[in-house]
Amino acid sequence: MSFIVINRVFVNSGYEAEFESRFQQPASQVDKQPGFKAMRVLRPQGNQAPYLVETEWEDQDAFRAWVGSDDFKQAHANPMPTEAFSEGGGLEQFEIVEGTQA
Repeated sequence: MSFIVINRVFVNSGYEAEFESRFQQPASQVDKQPGFKAMRVLRPQGNQAPYLVETEWEDQDAFRAWVGSDDFKQAHANPMPTEAFSEGGGLEQFEIVEGTQA
C-alpha cells in the first residue's frame, strides 16, 4: 500500500502564479527520492478553498527520509513571503486502504 501526504495551503490573491510556478521547476528533486511515487498540485475551484499539494510515497519512512534530506532543505530554502499565505491548512497523512485506477 501507499502513503499519501496532503498539504493544504491557503494562497492569498495575487500570489497564485508564483505558488504554482514553484512546482513547475525541478528544484525540489522530490521525484528522485527513494520511495517517491507521485505528486499532484491541485488548484482550488472555489472561494476560500486551499491548494492541495499531494505526494504519494511507498511508505511513511520514505516520506520522513525526504523531509530529513538535504534536497528537502534546498527545496524550501527560498520561501515565498508570509503575506502570500492565509491562516489554516497544514499537513495531513494517510495510508491507502483501497483504491482503483483506470
